[in-house]
Amino acid sequence: MRGPLGAVIGRYPSSDGSTQVGGIIRHNRKCRDVAFLVIFIAFWVAMIVNSSFGFNKGNPLRQVSFLALFINILTSKTQMGYLYFLWLTYGLDYKGNVCGDRHAHPGLRELELTYWLNSNQVYLSGLKNSQFKLANARSICLLDCPIPSEDGLNWVCDYPEGEIRLSVDDWIDRNYDYFEFLTPEMRNTSLQLQGPCYPVIFPSVNVYWRCQYVARASNVSMRHWQQMGGVNINEDIIIDKSIHRSINARSSVLKRYVADIEKSWPVLIVCGGLLPLFVSVIWLLLIRHFVAAMPWITVALFNILIIAVTMFYYLKAGWIGNDAISPIIGALDPYYHVFGRELNHLRAAAVLMTFIMVVSILTSIAIVHRILMATSVLKASIYLTQTKI
Repeated sequence: MRGPLGAVIGRYPSSDGSTQVGGIIRHNRKCRDVAFLVIFIAFWVAMIVNSSFGFNKGNPLRQVSFLALFINILTSKTQMGYLYFLWLTYGLDYKGNVCGDRHAHPGLRELELTYWLNSNQVYLSGLKNSQFKLANARSICLLDCPIPSEDGLNWVCDYPEGEIRLSVDDWIDRNYDYFEFLTPEMRNTSLQLQGPCYPVIFPSVNVYWRCQYVARASNVSMRHWQQMGGVNINEDIIIDKSIHRSINARSSVLKRYVADIEKSWPVLIVCGGLLPLFVSVIWLLLIRHFVAAMPWITVALFNILIIAVTMFYYLKAGWIGNDAISPIIGALDPYYHVFGRELNHLRAAAVLMTFIMVVSILTSIAIVHRILMATSVLKASIYLTQTKI
C-alpha cells in the first residue's frame, strides 16, 4: 500500500485537512511568529550593547568568545589564545597580568601561583556588606606558596622595580624577600601593610593555582611582627573563606572545566573519534566470523564498561578507597582539608552512573529472549549474503 506522496509530487495538506493538488505552493510566504522575531531582535540588540560595553570598559584580549576558544584550540599559535588558556587556569596579579605569562612585564614564566600580599585586604573582602572585593586586593604571581618562618619573620616583597635594583631571578632565589634593601621610609610603609614588602604570618596552600590562606597564624612570626611595630593583623577564618569562595565560585569552576577540555582535546579526538571507528571495524569482522557469540559478547562488554566507569566515579568521589580528587595541588596536609565544588559534581555523576548501571543490567536480563532472536536474524542475514556471493 502506497503512503502519501506529499512533497514528492507537490501535494500538501490545506488548513482544513484536504489535499491540494497543484504541484507548487503558490501563495506568498510571510513571517507569522512576530513574538519570536521581537525576542530575536532584542537579543541581538542586547548582544551589541553588551559587547560595546565590554570593549570600552575592559581588555579586548580577555573578551574571547567560545568560537575564538575553539579556533585557538585548533591553532594554539596566537598570543590571544595563549593568554586565554592561561587565564582559564591561572589567576591575575594586581597589574592585570595572567600568572605564567612569559610575555608579561615583568616576565612571569613559571610564576603560576596567585598570592595575595595583604591578608587584611583579604579579610576585608570577606566581611558581609563590604564593598571591597577580593579582585581589588593586591596580588602577585609566585613560584610556590609562602609559609611562615619557624624562628623569625619571612617577607614577600612586590616585583623588584623602581629603586630596587634586583632582577626577577634574584628576587625568586631570595624567596621574594628584599626587605633588607629597603630604605627607612619603605620599611615604615611595609610595617603599615602598604608595601613593597609584606609579612608572611599565615601559611598558604596551592588550591587550583591560588595560594589560599590557612587561618592559623604563626605565633613566632606574629610576635616578631608586633615587636617591629607592625599594624594589627586580623586573625579570622574569614581570610580562608574569602579566597575559597572565589576559587569555588561557579564561574571559576566553569573556567576550569573549559581549561580541562582544552588540555585534553587530543585524547577526546582519539578516544571519541578514531578509536571508536577502529573498534567498529573490528566488531564487524568479529560478527562476520562469530555471529552466535557476538551479541552476548557485546552486551557483556557494555555492562562491564558501565560498571567500570561507575566504580571509577566512586573512587574519585571518595566513596571507595582514598583516591578522591582534591583541589589542593601538590603535597597534601593531612590536617587541612579544602572542599571543591567539583567533588559534588563527581558524586552526582556517580549517582547517575549507578542508576544507568542498574537499568543497563536489568534491561540486559529482560531482553535475553530478544538477543536469541537477534542471533538467529544475524545468522540468516549472513547466510543469505554468503549465498548471493
